[in-house]
Amino acid sequence: MTTTRGDHPHEDHAPELDAGTTASAAAPGKGVAGPPPTGQNAPRSSPPGDRRVSVMMLSGVLALGLGIAAVTVPVPYVVESPGPTFNTLGQSQGSPVISVTGHETYPAKGNLDLTTVYVDGGPNGPVSVLGAFTAWLDGSKSVHPVEMLYPSGTTKEEADEQSSVAMTSSQENAVASALKELNIPFGQQLQAAGLPDGSPSAGKVENGDIFESINGKPITSLAVVQEELAAGQGAPATLVVQRAGESVTQTITPMNNGAGRYILGVMLKYLFTFPFDVKISLDKVVGPSAGLMFSLGIIDTVTPGDLTGGKHVAGTGTITPDGAVGPIGGIRQKMLGARAGGATVFLAPAENCDEVVGHVPEGLQVLKVENIAEARHAVELAGSGQDTGALPVCASN
Repeated sequence: MTTTRGDHPHEDHAPELDAGTTASAAAPGKGVAGPPPTGQNAPRSSPPGDRRVSVMMLSGVLALGLGIAAVTVPVPYVVESPGPTFNTLGQSQGSPVISVTGHETYPAKGNLDLTTVYVDGGPNGPVSVLGAFTAWLDGSKSVHPVEMLYPSGTTKEEADEQSSVAMTSSQENAVASALKELNIPFGQQLQAAGLPDGSPSAGKVENGDIFESINGKPITSLAVVQEELAAGQGAPATLVVQRAGESVTQTITPMNNGAGRYILGVMLKYLFTFPFDVKISLDKVVGPSAGLMFSLGIIDTVTPGDLTGGKHVAGTGTITPDGAVGPIGGIRQKMLGARAGGATVFLAPAENCDEVVGHVPEGLQVLKVENIAEARHAVELAGSGQDTGALPVCASN
C-alpha cells in the first residue's frame, strides 16, 4: 500500500509484523525509515512447514476447481434411458388414447403399450462428463455421439418441430395401415414436398404436385413408384402429375442412390381421405416409433373381441401406409421400459434384431415382425393362449 512517511510518499514493502510490533519512526526531515528492528521485535518469515501447507491447500483448491469443471463441462453425447409406456387401448390424462367417430367401436381389454425413451443431450440440453460417464456405467442407458441422432447445428426448436411432424405422420400412417389390414377402402395420394440438391426431377416436379401415374400405372402408393423404377433399372420414366388442376406429363431419368435403388429424387408426403375419423391423444410424446402400436390399437378398437385376450403386450416400430414395420432407435431402453411396465410380450422390428440379441430382459418374450399382418397374428396368437414358440424371434448369427 502507499503511505506517507515524513515529506515524501513511498511504497512500503516491509514484511508483515508480529502482533504488537510497531514500525520505527522516520528521522526528522527524511523520507526513509529508521534502523531495522532487532531482538523480539524483528520481523519473521513463515516457517517452511507453513509454506508447505499453504502450497498444498492451493493445490487442493486448484484440483477441486479442475474436478468441478471436468464433471460439469458439456460433452457432445446424448444419453438414452428407459421412458414410460402408454396403453393405446387405455387413457392418457383422462381421455382415450384412441377415439373413433363415424364407425362402430368395441371396448378392448388388455394392453397394447407403445414404448418411449428419454433423450438427454444435443438440442435437449448439455450432458456433462460425469453424466455421460455414469450413463456409460449404467446398463439401462446408452451413450451415443450427438451426430447419430441429430444433424450438426440442429436447434431444440428444430428438433421439436421435426419430432412433432414425425408423430403426426406416424398417426396418419397408422390409420392407413390399420384400414388396409382390415380391407376398409380409403383415399390415398402422394404429393411432392421438396427436392434435394442434384435431384433428377429438378425443373420437372414442383412442390405441391400430386403424383397420378408412372409409365401408365396409377400411383396408389409409394410402392408402385418404387417397383416401377426398380423394373426400369435406370431407364427414363414417364411421370404424370396433377398441378393446379391440370395433368402435366414429364419424362425423368432416375438416379442410383448409391445403394442399388433408383429414385426420382423427390420428397413425398401422403394425402389421405379416411371414411371415418380417428383421433390420437397423447401429450409430450413425439417421434415416429409408435406407429405399429397405434395401428394395432386402431384394429382392436374397431373390431369385435379382444386382440390381446387381456394380455399385456408392448412393442415399437415405425409403420408405412402399406403396413411395413420399420426400425427405430433406443430399442434396448424400450424393452426395459416395457418389462418394467408389466409387459410379457414385445414386438420388435426385424431390422432392430442386431440390437435385441443379448439384451432381452428376463420375463419378456420378444417377437420380430416385418409388417402389420405379422404383428396382428402374433398378438392374436399370444392373446388366445396358443403357443408362440414357433413365431419368428431375433437370433444371433
